Amino acid sequence: MWAFLLLGLTSFGGPVAHLGYFRHEFVTRRRWLAEADYADLVALCQFLPGPASSQVGFALGLLRAGPWGAALAWIAFTLPSALALVAFAWGASLSEGPVASGLVHGLKVAAVAIVAQAVWGMAKSLCPDRRRAGIALAAVFTLVLVGGHLGQLAAILMGALAGLMLCHASDEVAPRAVLSLPVSHRAGGLALAAFLALLVGLPLLALASASPTLDLLDAFYRAGALVFGGGHVVLPLLEAELVPPGWVSPETFLAGYGAAQAVPGPLFTLTAYLGSLLAIGPGGLLGAALALVAIFVPGLLLVVAVMPFWNRLRHWDAARSAMRGANAAVVGILGMALYDPVWTSVILGPEPFALALAGFLLLVRWRLPAWAVVGLLALAGPFIAP
Repeated sequence: MWAFLLLGLTSFGGPVAHLGYFRHEFVTRRRWLAEADYADLVALCQFLPGPASSQVGFALGLLRAGPWGAALAWIAFTLPSALALVAFAWGASLSEGPVASGLVHGLKVAAVAIVAQAVWGMAKSLCPDRRRAGIALAAVFTLVLVGGHLGQLAAILMGALAGLMLCHASDEVAPRAVLSLPVSHRAGGLALAAFLALLVGLPLLALASASPTLDLLDAFYRAGALVFGGGHVVLPLLEAELVPPGWVSPETFLAGYGAAQAVPGPLFTLTAYLGSLLAIGPGGLLGAALALVAIFVPGLLLVVAVMPFWNRLRHWDAARSAMRGANAAVVGILGMALYDPVWTSVILGPEPFALALAGFLLLVRWRLPAWAVVGLLALAGPFIAP
């Protein structure tokens, strides 16, 4: 637990950096597992929807100390950034005046640079050929025609189908099955049943009871169940769930997204900030806790569900082809989010455009860490705030 708490306090840099921290701490230094086993574990978590770095941490805790070890690993890695973002939400709600509003404006401009960097990097790695670039473009047009979370779900499903037909993985070298996973087939089946029951049952319960708390749980659980391709993809999914119904304003949403880049730990802890401020649900610490748990649970359930079958599934060419297409569609979804709501709600003149461009170049060309760029742009915010 203490090893994961230390990482939760110090692991800046996003999911890829988190995986590097885990490798150094648990493979190189502590020797909890072999290099090949760690690579297989990372492959498992990247195959699934959900926050890959948190899923890897959860799985490492499971391998080391069983279910309680998995739970403690997740709590220790997640809690520091979640508390920091709840504190930011509390401070932002109390702050008034031009300096405070300027800092928030700077955070929103930082979100433009961060999302642009994510689109740039994901496009290079997930759309390296014409077929996958075409799938990403088709996802954009799907979202233009069918907005909201239904459009995003349709884009991902169409991407997976296109991947089956166009992105054949049979020419790749099949991965080796070396990972020994301590989950029984029965436990995996129960986890999958729980995942599906919550995915189908929560919206039905919310509709039947008209409970704001169930609406909150349903929105965050559904977003967590559909996140393919990394933490940044949670931005369009959450925006589609929370902003159109008026549960949170676009300005508040983007300020929290910018602040989430400046804290260590998983990006999904943005939900603690949002849950504490939503116009529905209990709000405060309880709302933050419900939102945080709801968005992480589907990804963690899927890790347990797939573990018993992973060594067989990862040799299935159709599964790898479908994931190639789904990941390409995710690039299109994130590209649309870069335009709306990120760009359209923040870049309203030449000053924020210039500042966002400077932040993007600092990230991509000067390779400054995200937290440093967020800090610089937040400090510049008061000078360009309308």
